[in-house]
Amino acid sequence: MDTAARTGTPGPEDPARARAFLTAFARRKAARTADFPGGFAALDDAHALSYGDNHLLVDGPTDPELLPGRAEELLGHLPHRAVQIIGEETGRACAEPLKRAGYTHAEVLVMIHTGPVPERAGAREVELPALRGPVAESWRHFLPGAGEEVVRTLVERRDARRRGAPDVRFLASHDEWGQVVSWGDLYLDPATGTAQIEDLVTSVPHLGRGHGGAVLDTALRLAAEAGCPTRFLTAFADDWPRHWYERRGFVAVDTVHCFERA
Repeated sequence: MDTAARTGTPGPEDPARARAFLTAFARRKAARTADFPGGFAALDDAHALSYGDNHLLVDGPTDPELLPGRAEELLGHLPHRAVQIIGEETGRACAEPLKRAGYTHAEVLVMIHTGPVPERAGAREVELPALRGPVAESWRHFLPGAGEEVVRTLVERRDARRRGAPDVRFLASHDEWGQVVSWGDLYLDPATGTAQIEDLVTSVPHLGRGHGGAVLDTALRLAAEAGCPTRFLTAFADDWPRHWYERRGFVAVDTVHCFERA
């Protein structure tokens, strides 16, 4: 298949590829893991305040009633609890026991790009030091009550993502003065033909100026050139970016149910 020319509805292999990629990425990125029936705990003591780096991931059949206890057992050394469940049926089955245990619930859509693949749009690959300042400022805006240690963790945890996929790139769009104003991650696994675009953010003063689109378009083109016909991202089901992604050719094919408790 010509990955640059692909259009239409997602293929039957796309949801399975995306699920497998999400699971593999979490395992590889983790500093250590602990398996249980139906999933595993992904843990990283270096970023203990990060929910995204310390959580349970359920990707198979599991006992919903036992899940809150497993979280206490495996995440008990942390100040938070976080459980991610891939798939609608399992997520719904586990929702009630987790809610009784005090967890909040959010749905994250897995969205496949159906093309056409755009041309590169001016964003370019950058090293992590170029992102530290803009990312920190962004987190201070979105989490005004967070302390500096939390902000530091949310910034520095990006380095661990290099372990998650065979090819990890950090992309950014710059303003006319050369300052990073929009950024995102691109994770590539050409062996499975899968790519994920993640953590796409534009600084608030630069919203609506095309910078986010430049990062997204560049990521899609690079993924196609790397031989990845399954290109996907995730977006909260109840937030506006999902509609922006839909207008740019993404279609929801799966759900990750996210449960959190402080």
